[in-house]
Amino acid sequence: MATKTLNFKDRSVLFFASGLFLGLIPFAPGTFGSLLGIPIHWVFSRLPIFLEMSFLGLVVLISVWISGRAEILLKHKDPSQIVIDEVVGMAVALAGAPLEPSLVVITFLVFRFFDIFKPFPIRYIDRSIHGGWGIVLDDVAAGFMANMAWRLWNLSF
Repeated sequence: MATKTLNFKDRSVLFFASGLFLGLIPFAPGTFGSLLGIPIHWVFSRLPIFLEMSFLGLVVLISVWISGRAEILLKHKDPSQIVIDEVVGMAVALAGAPLEPSLVVITFLVFRFFDIFKPFPIRYIDRSIHGGWGIVLDDVAAGFMANMAWRLWNLSF
């Protein structure tokens, strides 16, 4: 990720797109990016649920723009360095969740499963939608499915 010839705005886009440079880790960048979603959840979870969901929606929209711009700057379709989608997906997975360490760990593992294996409809979204929307929406879908999984789990116990 060459940043010497980029202006401050473009360098900032790449900084946030890469999850504060976690996307530059040479192995499992998406997993490390997903971990960044946990402190974001911690911040949002302190808000009333309406505000949590509103801010999360805003973060998704900003992430779409950042991802689309980063993809253009990197001149590659959905490059692995872009992990802001995993950050947001993990925040969606934990939306409304209590701050219980075991629930966070399980939700993280379930989110990573959905993000890596891409069961329907995640794979469809990944293949059908391009640009910033495509980069982010498949992870939002994985996060939504992980969110529903922990909610169903909590109902059964």
